[in-house]
Amino acid sequence: MSNALNPADLGRRAEAMLDELAAISAEPDRLVRLTMSPEHRRAADLVGQWMREVGLEVFEDHICNVRGRIGKPPYLVLGSHIDTVIDAGRYDGPLGVVAPILALDTLRRMNALPPIGIEVIAFSDEEGSRFHSTLPSSAAVAGHFDPKHFDLKDAQGISFVDALRAYGKDPSKIHEAAIPRRQAAAFVEIHIEQGPVLEAENQPLGVVTAIVGQTRLQASVTGEAGHAGTVPMKLRRDALAGAAEMALLVEKIAHEFAGDAVVATVGKIEAQPGAANIIPGVVRFTLDLRTASDAARNAAVERFEREAKAIADRRGLGFSVDPIHEIATTPCDPGIQEQLARAVGSLGAVPIPIASGAGHDGLMMAKLCPFGMLFVRCKGGVSHNPAEYASPEDMGIAIAALIKFIEEFRTAS
Repeated sequence: MSNALNPADLGRRAEAMLDELAAISAEPDRLVRLTMSPEHRRAADLVGQWMREVGLEVFEDHICNVRGRIGKPPYLVLGSHIDTVIDAGRYDGPLGVVAPILALDTLRRMNALPPIGIEVIAFSDEEGSRFHSTLPSSAAVAGHFDPKHFDLKDAQGISFVDALRAYGKDPSKIHEAAIPRRQAAAFVEIHIEQGPVLEAENQPLGVVTAIVGQTRLQASVTGEAGHAGTVPMKLRRDALAGAAEMALLVEKIAHEFAGDAVVATVGKIEAQPGAANIIPGVVRFTLDLRTASDAARNAAVERFEREAKAIADRRGLGFSVDPIHEIATTPCDPGIQEQLARAVGSLGAVPIPIASGAGHDGLMMAKLCPFGMLFVRCKGGVSHNPAEYASPEDMGIAIAALIKFIEEFRTAS
Protein backbone atom coordinates (compact mmCIF):
# COMPACT_ATOMS: atom_id res chain seq x y z
CA MET A 1 0.00 0.00 0.00
CA SER A 2 1.03 3.64 0.38
CA ASN A 3 3.87 2.91 2.79
CA ALA A 4 5.88 2.40 -0.40
CA LEU A 5 5.35 5.99 -1.49
CA ASN A 6 8.37 7.97 -2.60
CA PRO A 7 7.45 11.70 -2.36
CA ALA A 8 10.87 12.78 -3.66
CA ASP A 9 10.40 10.77 -6.86
CA LEU A 10 6.82 12.01 -7.24
CA GLY A 11 8.03 15.61 -6.93
CA ARG A 12 10.73 15.14 -9.54
CA ARG A 13 8.25 13.58 -11.95
CA ALA A 14 5.77 16.39 -11.37
CA GLU A 15 8.44 19.00 -12.05
CA ALA A 16 9.42 17.31 -15.33
CA MET A 17 5.79 17.17 -16.48
CA LEU A 18 5.19 20.80 -15.55
CA ASP A 19 8.31 21.81 -17.47
CA GLU A 20 7.02 19.96 -20.51
CA LEU A 21 3.67 21.73 -20.29
CA ALA A 22 5.31 25.12 -19.73
CA ALA A 23 7.18 24.72 -23.02
CA ILE A 24 3.82 24.94 -24.81
CA SER A 25 3.31 28.67 -25.18
CA ALA A 26 2.17 31.21 -27.75
CA GLU A 27 5.30 33.28 -27.12
CA PRO A 28 8.94 32.18 -26.93
CA ASP A 29 9.97 34.32 -23.96
CA ARG A 30 6.96 34.04 -21.68
CA LEU A 31 4.23 31.54 -20.88
CA VAL A 32 0.95 32.41 -22.60
CA ARG A 33 -1.58 29.62 -23.15
CA LEU A 34 -5.10 30.88 -23.70
CA THR A 35 -8.22 28.78 -23.92
CA MET A 36 -9.13 27.34 -27.33
CA SER A 37 -5.81 28.45 -28.82
CA PRO A 38 -3.40 26.26 -30.81
CA GLU A 39 -1.29 26.08 -27.66
CA HIS A 40 -4.29 24.88 -25.68
CA ARG A 41 -4.80 22.17 -28.29
CA ARG A 42 -1.20 20.97 -27.89
CA ALA A 43 -1.40 21.04 -24.10
CA ALA A 44 -4.72 19.19 -24.14
CA ASP A 45 -3.26 16.50 -26.38
CA LEU A 46 -0.29 16.07 -24.04
CA VAL A 47 -2.49 15.82 -20.96
CA GLY A 48 -4.76 13.34 -22.76
CA GLN A 49 -1.71 11.23 -23.60
CA TRP A 50 -0.62 11.23 -19.94
CA MET A 51 -4.10 10.20 -18.86
CA ARG A 52 -4.18 7.28 -21.28
CA GLU A 53 -0.75 6.12 -20.12
CA VAL A 54 -2.04 5.68 -16.57
CA GLY A 55 -5.10 3.71 -17.67
CA LEU A 56 -7.80 6.37 -17.87
CA GLU A 57 -10.53 6.36 -20.50
CA VAL A 58 -10.09 9.79 -22.08
CA PHE A 59 -12.56 12.09 -23.82
CA GLU A 60 -13.13 15.79 -24.43
CA ASP A 61 -16.42 17.55 -23.82
CA HIS A 62 -17.80 20.41 -25.89
CA ILE A 63 -16.45 23.12 -23.57
CA CYS A 64 -12.92 21.79 -24.34
CA ASN A 65 -12.19 20.08 -21.01
CA VAL A 66 -9.89 17.03 -21.18
CA ARG A 67 -11.35 14.27 -19.01
CA GLY A 68 -10.15 10.84 -17.96
CA ARG A 69 -12.19 8.25 -16.05
CA ILE A 70 -11.62 4.95 -14.34
CA GLY A 71 -14.26 2.86 -12.60
CA LYS A 72 -17.94 3.61 -12.32
CA PRO A 73 -19.88 6.51 -10.83
CA PRO A 74 -20.23 8.14 -8.45
CA TYR A 75 -16.85 9.70 -9.29
CA LEU A 76 -14.32 11.30 -7.03
CA VAL A 77 -13.45 14.21 -9.35
CA LEU A 78 -9.89 15.57 -9.28
CA GLY A 79 -8.26 18.26 -11.38
CA SER A 80 -7.54 21.87 -12.20
CA HIS A 81 -6.98 24.01 -15.31
CA ILE A 82 -4.40 24.20 -18.10
CA ASP A 83 -5.06 27.72 -19.42
CA THR A 84 -2.84 30.54 -18.13
CA VAL A 85 -2.73 34.24 -17.53
CA ILE A 86 -0.48 36.39 -19.71
CA ASP A 87 3.17 35.89 -18.71
CA ALA A 88 2.27 33.10 -16.33
CA GLY A 89 4.07 30.83 -13.94
CA ARG A 90 4.07 27.10 -14.58
CA TYR A 91 2.39 25.79 -11.41
CA ASP A 92 -0.96 27.62 -11.12
CA GLY A 93 -3.43 25.14 -12.59
CA PRO A 94 -1.21 22.48 -14.20
CA LEU A 95 0.01 21.19 -10.82
CA GLY A 96 -3.58 20.23 -10.04
CA VAL A 97 -3.78 18.28 -13.30
CA VAL A 98 -0.42 16.54 -13.05
CA ALA A 99 -0.87 15.56 -9.38
CA PRO A 100 -3.88 13.24 -9.79
CA ILE A 101 -2.37 11.66 -12.91
CA LEU A 102 0.76 10.79 -10.92
CA ALA A 103 -1.34 9.68 -7.95
CA LEU A 104 -3.36 7.26 -10.06
CA ASP A 105 -0.24 6.00 -11.81
CA THR A 106 1.33 5.25 -8.43
CA LEU A 107 -1.76 3.45 -7.15
CA ARG A 108 -1.99 1.46 -10.36
CA ARG A 109 1.67 0.41 -10.16
CA MET A 110 1.16 -0.69 -6.52
CA ASN A 111 -2.00 -2.57 -7.52
CA ALA A 112 -3.75 -0.45 -4.92
CA LEU A 113 -6.48 1.37 -6.86
CA PRO A 114 -9.47 1.68 -4.52
CA PRO A 115 -12.90 0.40 -5.62
CA ILE A 116 -14.25 3.86 -6.44
CA GLY A 117 -14.86 5.74 -9.65
CA ILE A 118 -12.37 8.53 -10.33
CA GLU A 119 -12.45 11.29 -12.92
CA VAL A 120 -9.55 13.63 -13.66
CA ILE A 121 -10.38 16.91 -15.43
CA ALA A 122 -8.10 19.45 -17.09
CA PHE A 123 -10.44 22.46 -17.22
CA SER A 124 -10.11 24.61 -20.30
CA ASP A 125 -10.87 28.13 -19.03
CA GLU A 126 -10.35 29.11 -15.42
CA GLU A 127 -8.25 32.26 -15.75
CA GLY A 128 -10.59 34.05 -18.16
CA SER A 129 -7.57 35.65 -19.84
CA ARG A 130 -8.88 35.43 -23.40
CA PHE A 131 -12.57 36.30 -23.06
CA HIS A 132 -12.74 37.75 -19.53
CA SER A 133 -15.02 34.80 -18.82
CA THR A 134 -15.99 33.49 -15.39
CA LEU A 135 -15.24 29.78 -14.93
CA PRO A 136 -17.27 28.57 -17.93
CA SER A 137 -15.61 25.15 -18.20
CA SER A 138 -16.22 24.09 -14.60
CA ALA A 139 -19.66 25.70 -14.70
CA ALA A 140 -20.53 23.40 -17.60
CA VAL A 141 -19.37 20.32 -15.69
CA ALA A 142 -21.44 21.44 -12.70
CA GLY A 143 -24.48 21.97 -14.94
CA HIS A 144 -24.49 25.76 -14.59
CA PHE A 145 -23.03 27.06 -17.87
CA ASP A 146 -24.29 30.56 -18.68
CA PRO A 147 -25.03 31.05 -22.42
CA LYS A 148 -24.07 34.71 -21.99
CA HIS A 149 -20.49 33.50 -22.38
CA PHE A 150 -21.19 32.88 -26.06
CA ASP A 151 -21.24 36.60 -26.81
CA LEU A 152 -17.94 37.43 -25.12
CA LYS A 153 -15.14 38.50 -27.49
CA ASP A 154 -11.37 38.36 -27.29
CA ALA A 155 -8.92 41.13 -28.19
CA GLN A 156 -9.16 40.17 -31.89
CA GLY A 157 -12.96 40.37 -31.89
CA ILE A 158 -13.44 36.60 -32.03
CA SER A 159 -16.48 35.52 -30.05
CA PHE A 160 -16.46 32.71 -27.52
CA VAL A 161 -18.95 30.70 -29.56
CA ASP A 162 -16.95 31.12 -32.80
CA ALA A 163 -13.78 30.07 -30.99
CA LEU A 164 -15.54 26.94 -29.77
CA ARG A 165 -16.56 26.05 -33.31
CA ALA A 166 -13.05 26.75 -34.64
CA TYR A 167 -11.71 24.42 -31.95
CA GLY A 168 -13.98 21.70 -33.29
CA LYS A 169 -16.70 21.80 -30.65
CA ASP A 170 -20.47 22.03 -30.89
CA PRO A 171 -21.84 24.79 -28.63
CA SER A 172 -25.28 23.17 -28.65
CA LYS A 173 -23.81 20.14 -26.86
CA ILE A 174 -22.17 21.94 -23.95
CA HIS A 175 -24.91 20.65 -21.66
CA GLU A 176 -23.54 17.14 -22.23
CA ALA A 177 -20.45 18.11 -20.20
CA ALA A 178 -22.49 18.13 -16.98
CA ILE A 179 -22.00 15.34 -14.48
CA PRO A 180 -25.36 14.27 -13.05
CA ARG A 181 -25.53 15.21 -9.39
CA ARG A 182 -25.72 11.63 -8.12
CA GLN A 183 -22.66 10.70 -10.17
CA ALA A 184 -20.28 13.16 -8.45
CA ALA A 185 -19.10 12.10 -4.98
CA ALA A 186 -16.75 15.06 -4.44
CA PHE A 187 -14.35 17.43 -6.17
CA VAL A 188 -10.82 17.92 -4.84
CA GLU A 189 -8.14 20.21 -6.27
CA ILE A 190 -4.45 20.59 -5.51
CA HIS A 191 -3.20 24.14 -6.08
CA ILE A 192 -0.31 26.35 -5.10
CA GLU A 193 -1.27 28.65 -2.26
CA GLN A 194 -0.68 31.92 -4.18
CA GLY A 195 0.10 33.52 -0.84
CA PRO A 196 2.74 33.57 1.92
CA VAL A 197 0.99 31.82 4.83
CA LEU A 198 2.45 28.33 4.42
CA GLU A 199 5.93 29.73 3.94
CA ALA A 200 5.52 31.79 7.12
CA GLU A 201 4.31 28.67 8.96
CA ASN A 202 7.21 26.62 7.53
CA GLN A 203 4.81 23.91 6.39
CA PRO A 204 4.42 22.42 2.90
CA LEU A 205 0.64 21.92 2.80
CA GLY A 206 -2.53 23.66 3.81
CA VAL A 207 -6.10 22.39 3.95
CA VAL A 208 -8.42 24.99 2.47
CA THR A 209 -11.40 25.88 4.65
CA ALA A 210 -13.25 28.09 2.15
CA ILE A 211 -12.92 30.22 -0.95
CA VAL A 212 -13.53 33.68 0.41
CA GLY A 213 -16.50 35.80 -0.53
CA GLN A 214 -15.83 39.00 -2.40
CA THR A 215 -17.48 42.40 -2.71
CA ARG A 216 -16.24 44.93 -5.25
CA LEU A 217 -17.54 48.48 -5.18
CA GLN A 218 -17.17 51.56 -7.39
CA ALA A 219 -17.10 54.72 -5.27
CA SER A 220 -17.49 58.27 -6.58
CA VAL A 221 -16.49 61.41 -4.69
CA THR A 222 -17.64 64.78 -6.03
CA GLY A 223 -16.13 68.10 -5.01
CA GLU A 224 -15.37 71.26 -6.94
CA ALA A 225 -12.52 71.75 -9.38
CA GLY A 226 -10.59 74.97 -8.92
CA HIS A 227 -7.29 76.75 -9.50
CA ALA A 228 -4.49 75.16 -7.47
CA GLY A 229 -2.98 78.55 -6.72
CA THR A 230 -5.96 80.74 -5.92
CA VAL A 231 -8.41 78.68 -3.83
CA PRO A 232 -7.54 78.85 -0.10
CA MET A 233 -7.16 75.53 1.67
CA LYS A 234 -10.08 76.12 4.04
CA LEU A 235 -12.44 76.83 1.14
CA ARG A 236 -11.55 73.81 -0.96
CA ARG A 237 -13.80 70.87 -1.78
CA ASP A 238 -10.98 68.57 -2.88
CA ALA A 239 -12.40 65.25 -4.07
CA LEU A 240 -9.02 63.55 -4.09
CA ALA A 241 -8.19 64.52 -0.52
CA GLY A 242 -11.54 63.10 0.54
CA ALA A 243 -10.96 59.91 -1.44
CA ALA A 244 -7.51 59.55 0.13
CA GLU A 245 -9.05 59.69 3.60
CA MET A 246 -11.56 57.05 2.52
CA ALA A 247 -8.75 54.81 1.25
CA LEU A 248 -7.10 55.00 4.66
CA LEU A 249 -10.48 54.17 6.18
CA VAL A 250 -10.54 50.99 4.08
CA GLU A 251 -7.19 49.95 5.52
CA LYS A 252 -8.31 50.73 9.07
CA ILE A 253 -11.51 48.70 8.74
CA ALA A 254 -9.64 45.67 7.40
CA HIS A 255 -7.21 45.75 10.33
CA GLU A 256 -10.01 46.07 12.87
CA PHE A 257 -11.76 42.99 11.44
CA ALA A 258 -8.54 41.00 11.87
CA GLY A 259 -10.28 38.10 13.61
CA ASP A 260 -12.27 37.49 10.43
CA ALA A 261 -9.23 37.84 8.14
CA VAL A 262 -10.71 40.68 6.10
CA VAL A 263 -8.52 41.96 3.28
CA ALA A 264 -9.47 45.18 1.51
CA THR A 265 -7.87 46.93 -1.42
CA VAL A 266 -8.32 50.23 -3.22
CA GLY A 267 -6.83 49.06 -6.48
CA LYS A 268 -7.84 51.73 -8.97
CA ILE A 269 -8.30 55.46 -8.57
CA GLU A 270 -8.97 58.18 -11.16
CA ALA A 271 -9.01 61.92 -10.54
CA GLN A 272 -10.59 64.50 -12.85
CA PRO A 273 -9.87 66.78 -14.52
CA GLY A 274 -6.41 65.30 -13.92
CA ALA A 275 -4.17 68.35 -14.32
CA ALA A 276 -1.27 69.31 -12.05
CA ASN A 277 -2.61 72.81 -11.41
CA ILE A 278 -6.31 71.99 -10.83
CA ILE A 279 -7.94 70.82 -7.62
CA PRO A 280 -9.58 67.47 -8.39
CA GLY A 281 -13.35 67.86 -8.73
CA VAL A 282 -14.35 64.21 -9.21
CA VAL A 283 -12.62 61.03 -8.06
CA ARG A 284 -13.66 57.46 -8.69
CA PHE A 285 -12.06 54.48 -6.98
CA THR A 286 -12.65 50.77 -6.53
CA LEU A 287 -12.85 48.81 -3.31
CA ASP A 288 -12.21 45.05 -3.30
CA LEU A 289 -13.11 43.43 0.03
CA ARG A 290 -12.77 39.72 0.78
CA THR A 291 -13.16 37.37 3.74
CA ALA A 292 -14.32 33.85 4.49
CA SER A 293 -17.23 35.21 6.57
CA ASP A 294 -20.15 36.65 4.60
CA ALA A 295 -21.44 38.29 7.77
CA ALA A 296 -18.10 40.01 8.44
CA ARG A 297 -17.79 41.10 4.83
CA ASN A 298 -21.26 42.61 4.80
CA ALA A 299 -20.59 44.36 8.10
CA ALA A 300 -17.31 45.78 6.80
CA VAL A 301 -19.01 47.06 3.64
CA GLU A 302 -21.79 48.69 5.66
CA ARG A 303 -19.25 50.36 7.94
CA PHE A 304 -17.22 51.66 5.00
CA GLU A 305 -20.28 53.16 3.34
CA ARG A 306 -21.43 54.82 6.57
CA GLU A 307 -18.06 56.25 7.58
CA ALA A 308 -17.08 57.26 4.05
CA LYS A 309 -20.34 59.21 3.82
CA ALA A 310 -19.43 60.95 7.09
CA ILE A 311 -16.03 61.90 5.63
CA ALA A 312 -17.72 63.31 2.56
CA ASP A 313 -20.26 65.30 4.62
CA ARG A 314 -17.52 66.78 6.80
CA ARG A 315 -15.59 67.89 3.73
CA GLY A 316 -18.60 69.18 1.81
CA LEU A 317 -18.32 66.46 -0.82
CA GLY A 318 -20.81 64.29 -2.63
CA PHE A 319 -20.42 60.54 -2.23
CA SER A 320 -22.00 57.51 -3.88
CA VAL A 321 -21.11 53.84 -4.10
CA ASP A 322 -22.28 51.12 -6.48
CA PRO A 323 -21.72 47.36 -6.23
CA ILE A 324 -20.04 45.94 -9.32
CA HIS A 325 -19.22 42.37 -8.22
CA GLU A 326 -20.47 40.07 -5.48
CA ILE A 327 -19.52 36.46 -4.71
CA ALA A 328 -20.59 34.63 -1.59
CA THR A 329 -18.16 32.59 0.47
CA THR A 330 -17.84 28.99 -0.73
CA PRO A 331 -17.03 26.75 2.24
CA CYS A 332 -15.12 23.53 1.74
CA ASP A 333 -16.83 20.38 2.92
CA PRO A 334 -15.91 19.60 6.57
CA GLY A 335 -15.63 15.88 5.87
CA ILE A 336 -13.20 16.41 3.00
CA GLN A 337 -11.19 18.87 5.09
CA GLU A 338 -10.89 16.23 7.80
CA GLN A 339 -9.83 13.52 5.35
CA LEU A 340 -7.25 15.77 3.70
CA ALA A 341 -5.87 16.83 7.08
CA ARG A 342 -5.55 13.19 8.11
CA ALA A 343 -3.70 12.37 4.89
CA VAL A 344 -1.31 15.30 5.35
CA GLY A 345 -0.70 14.45 9.01
CA SER A 346 0.10 10.83 8.15
CA LEU A 347 3.12 12.13 6.22
CA GLY A 348 4.48 14.01 9.21
CA ALA A 349 3.39 17.45 8.01
CA VAL A 350 1.10 19.84 9.85
CA PRO A 351 -2.12 20.50 7.88
CA ILE A 352 -2.47 24.27 8.17
CA PRO A 353 -6.11 25.43 7.87
CA ILE A 354 -6.22 28.29 5.39
CA ALA A 355 -8.83 30.21 3.40
CA SER A 356 -8.31 30.85 -0.29
CA GLY A 357 -8.37 34.53 -1.18
CA ALA A 358 -8.49 33.72 -4.90
CA GLY A 359 -11.27 32.11 -6.89
CA HIS A 360 -11.00 28.59 -8.29
CA ASP A 361 -13.05 26.07 -10.26
CA GLY A 362 -14.32 24.84 -6.91
CA LEU A 363 -16.64 27.84 -6.84
CA MET A 364 -18.62 26.15 -9.60
CA MET A 365 -18.00 22.53 -8.67
CA ALA A 366 -19.37 23.20 -5.18
CA LYS A 367 -22.75 23.70 -6.86
CA LEU A 368 -22.55 20.05 -7.93
CA CYS A 369 -20.94 18.16 -5.05
CA PRO A 370 -18.86 18.48 -1.86
CA PHE A 371 -15.61 20.32 -2.52
CA GLY A 372 -12.13 20.45 -0.99
CA MET A 373 -8.69 21.86 -1.77
CA LEU A 374 -5.13 21.20 -0.75
CA PHE A 375 -2.71 24.13 -0.96
CA VAL A 376 1.00 23.70 -1.68
CA ARG A 377 3.58 26.18 -0.37
CA CYS A 378 4.91 28.54 -3.02
CA LYS A 379 8.05 30.64 -2.79
CA GLY A 380 7.39 34.16 -1.55
CA GLY A 381 3.67 33.67 -2.10
CA VAL A 382 4.25 34.71 -5.73
CA SER A 383 1.71 33.66 -8.36
CA HIS A 384 0.57 34.75 -11.83
CA ASN A 385 4.22 35.57 -12.43
CA PRO A 386 7.17 33.77 -14.07
CA ALA A 387 8.82 33.71 -10.61
CA GLU A 388 6.06 31.40 -9.34
CA TYR A 389 7.71 28.35 -7.75
CA ALA A 390 6.79 25.26 -5.75
CA SER A 391 9.61 22.91 -4.82
CA PRO A 392 9.68 19.28 -6.00
CA GLU A 393 9.82 18.28 -2.34
CA ASP A 394 6.57 20.07 -1.50
CA MET A 395 4.85 18.88 -4.66
CA GLY A 396 5.89 15.32 -3.88
CA ILE A 397 4.42 15.52 -0.38
CA ALA A 398 1.20 16.93 -1.85
CA ILE A 399 0.88 14.06 -4.33
CA ALA A 400 1.63 11.54 -1.60
CA ALA A 401 -1.10 13.13 0.53
CA LEU A 402 -3.49 12.91 -2.41
CA ILE A 403 -2.69 9.22 -2.81
CA LYS A 404 -3.47 8.58 0.85
CA PHE A 405 -6.65 10.63 0.54
CA ILE A 406 -7.78 8.57 -2.48
CA GLU A 407 -7.02 5.30 -0.68
CA GLU A 408 -9.10 6.28 2.33
CA PHE A 409 -11.76 8.38 0.61
CA ARG A 410 -15.22 8.18 2.05
CA THR A 411 -18.27 9.99 0.77
CA ALA A 412 -18.18 13.52 2.18
CA SER A 413 -20.58 14.69 4.84
